[in-house]
Amino acid sequence: MLMSCKNLLKFSAVILLLCVSQLIMAQDRVVSGKVTDSKDGSPVVGASVQPKGAKTGTATKSDGTFTLSVASNVTTLVISSIGYATQEVSIEGGKTSVEVSFVATGANLNEVVVTGYGTARKRDLTGAVASVKAKDFNQGVITSPDQLLQNRVAGVEITNNSGQPGVATTIKVRGNNSIRAVNNPLYVIDGVPLDGRTARPSVTLAAFGSTPETNPLLYINPNDIAQIDVLKDASSAAIYGSRGANGVIVITTKRASGTGTRVDFGVSVGTNLGYMKK
Repeated sequence: MLMSCKNLLKFSAVILLLCVSQLIMAQDRVVSGKVTDSKDGSPVVGASVQPKGAKTGTATKSDGTFTLSVASNVTTLVISSIGYATQEVSIEGGKTSVEVSFVATGANLNEVVVTGYGTARKRDLTGAVASVKAKDFNQGVITSPDQLLQNRVAGVEITNNSGQPGVATTIKVRGNNSIRAVNNPLYVIDGVPLDGRTARPSVTLAAFGSTPETNPLLYINPNDIAQIDVLKDASSAAIYGSRGANGVIVITTKRASGTGTRVDFGVSVGTNLGYMKK
C-alpha cells in the first residue's frame, strides 16, 4: 500500500512537471534588435518587423531599434523597408536579440524623372510623379501613344471613345477636376507644351452629332517615345500654371545613341469592320 502511494506521488510529480514545462514553452517571448544601413551603419527608421506569415508586427524607432513579442513557435522574422532588400532573420533556439544590416536596393529611386523645371531623381521628388520607361510600355498593336500608358499608372484613367482610328482618347488624371466636359491634361513633348484641346488649328471640340475630336498625339510615332512622365499634383505641374490644372503628361522621345547602326522591323495587320442600321 505504501509503495503504491509513493508510485502515485512520483507519477503525479512527473505529470505536474510536464504540464509546467509545456506552459513555459507556450508563453510568448520578447525579441529585440536593431536595424542599420550596411553602407554607413546609420539606423533605418520605420522598417517593418513581423513574424513570418503574420499580418501584424512592429516598426523600428528613430534609433533603428525594435521590440516585438512573438509566440514560442515562431522561428523567423521578416524585416523590410522601402529602398532596401527584404531580409528573413532566424530566431530559432529561443534567440531574443538580433542585429540586422540592410542592403540598399534604391535603383528605382535613382531613376531620372522629367518635370517642368528639368530632370530630377525620384528620391529627390516630393510631388506625385509617375514615370514609365519604354521597356514598361504596353506591347502589341499600338496606334496611339496614349495606349502605351493605359493601365500602367495609378490614378490615370484612359478611355477609348470610339473604335474609329484617330479619334481622341479621354485621359483623366486623378478623376474629374472640372464640371466641364473637357478634363484633358496638358501634353509636353520634348519640352514643348501642347494643349490637348487645341493641338492643331483644325482640331476643335466636337459637339453632339459632329465629327469626333482628333487625337492630338496622333502624329507621334509610338515607337519613337523613350519615356512618359505623368505629373499628378499641383507642385509638380506648377510651372505650367492653369494649363496644368488637369495634370501634365511629359513625353520624351528617343535620341540618337552611339551604339552603332540598328535596324528594327515590325509588321502588324488589323481589321476594322463597321455596319449601318437601315
